[in-house]
Amino acid sequence: MMVILGTVLYLQHVNINRPGNHQGYAPEQPIAFSHQQHAGDLQISCNYCHSSVEQSQTAEIPPPRTCMNCHEYVTADWEKIRLERQQAKEKERDPKQIISPEIEKLYAAVKFNPESREYRETGAPQPIRWTKVHNLPDFVTFYHDRHVNAGVDCQRCHGDVASMKRVTQEKSLSMGWCVNCHRDVNNDRIPALENRNASTDCGACHY
Repeated sequence: MMVILGTVLYLQHVNINRPGNHQGYAPEQPIAFSHQQHAGDLQISCNYCHSSVEQSQTAEIPPPRTCMNCHEYVTADWEKIRLERQQAKEKERDPKQIISPEIEKLYAAVKFNPESREYRETGAPQPIRWTKVHNLPDFVTFYHDRHVNAGVDCQRCHGDVASMKRVTQEKSLSMGWCVNCHRDVNNDRIPALENRNASTDCGACHY
């Protein structure tokens, strides 16, 4: 009995991650995409980039060409571009093209030449290998479309992503956390939601 008790206390002390318990996980990404800048400062809707979230189980990672809808023209922070134009005017020269290092990575991936504004015909575009942040165990089934269409805000599960320079798993996403949220919905403790039939049956998430 003492051995079992000691083992439990030890596991609690070292905080061994249980399946799906990656709270605080914030991996470095191949391109330092700032949600704070895009979703926060510029107020770009989550659905613009994650366009399948209302129709699909998954919230797809946008392809690079979605990024290029803006970044064929936006090559760096506006303040840096404005400063270069001001300096060029003062020195009576043509302004230099300012391209941020992170946007250069995007251009390299899609084979885009910012000077000619053309896509290179030689060489296939390279995928951007983003690291998934919010991971659930294989034995859990989660549907984004069911939650979004029921009125669940992205922030309820993902936290205030619009304030994050690097996306972090803010919530535990544990089974208990999800079940308690469903109970709060059914008990009218989340008044913004109209759907009051959030299942707490095992089969809802474990097929």
